Amino acid sequence: MPELHHTPLAPLTTFRLGGPADRLITATTDAELIAAVRAADDSGTPLLLIGGGSNLVIGDKGFAGTAVRIATTGFALDGDRLELAAGEVWTDAVARVAAAGLAGIECLAGIPGSAGATPIQNVGAYGQEVSATVTEVVAYDRRARETVVLDNAACAFSYRHSRFKADPERYVVLRVRFALEDADGLSAPVRYAETARVLGVEVGDRVPLDRARDTVLKLRAGKGMVLDPEDHDTWSAGSFFTNPILTEPEFAAFRERAAVRLGPDAVPPAYPAGEGRTKTSAAWLIDRAGFTKGYGTGAARISGKHTLALTNRGAATTEDLLTLAREVVNGVRDAFGVTLVNEPVMVGVEL
Repeated sequence: MPELHHTPLAPLTTFRLGGPADRLITATTDAELIAAVRAADDSGTPLLLIGGGSNLVIGDKGFAGTAVRIATTGFALDGDRLELAAGEVWTDAVARVAAAGLAGIECLAGIPGSAGATPIQNVGAYGQEVSATVTEVVAYDRRARETVVLDNAACAFSYRHSRFKADPERYVVLRVRFALEDADGLSAPVRYAETARVLGVEVGDRVPLDRARDTVLKLRAGKGMVLDPEDHDTWSAGSFFTNPILTEPEFAAFRERAAVRLGPDAVPPAYPAGEGRTKTSAAWLIDRAGFTKGYGTGAARISGKHTLALTNRGAATTEDLLTLAREVVNGVRDAFGVTLVNEPVMVGVEL
């Protein structure tokens, strides 16, 4: 396996931020990946796994241990069943699935990162989540020191969460298996109101697969959520904060705070999120707290296209980014009594 020492990790992340790793290994097969993980575990060396780097915030001091870049490949389509190696580029896989005429992940087009990260985060956008199509995850269990297969229920999926995220030191995702749908070239039912509006259809309707995928890509690009090396407004981790899920008393208190701050006609977004819980919009909170698009004067700023994206304008440090993130978190809490939670994984730093 290729091995480098004291190598900056910033080029491996979509933020282009992060100091060096003591040791960087690139694994191109499942066997190499397992061997690298076992070696680190046997020696007690701290381990950092890097896929597409789209969900990582790495500290300026870097990582004192072994970083393993997951570069495994494998795209196997059998009827409506798909298996992806963890290192497959997710956006490319979505494009190939749509071209094959299969529905179920077309609205997840344009999400940066690798296939192996999708079940960890239970990636979702525009009305779809991978948990709806994932059937099994093949993973290396570091505790049992063996390869295991977890079915959908065992993955314990919830909003932007999973068993893998809850226990990050235990599982290394190797392969992800999906059950897709052959709907004669049509998409899955459109579930997201904005997507339906742009498509000119009703929620629940189906449209041609390519049309659904292209529409989502355009929507994402308009919000700076499609990576472009030449556009610093896309040097981000996508949505930096998750949408808050509040209990009934918490949402009632939030609504009262919103009415005091914005006037009695202010109507905060509210979406059912299970018994006694309501999901609201992090973007709405950020914007109404005074952090509008393009906010900031330093090297780290809020995207000029979407308030949920914090960006590196090209010369930022991780500390610059965290300073901005803390300002937003504190401002939203002061304004509305709601505490935002970061979506990216923090490595050697915290908010």
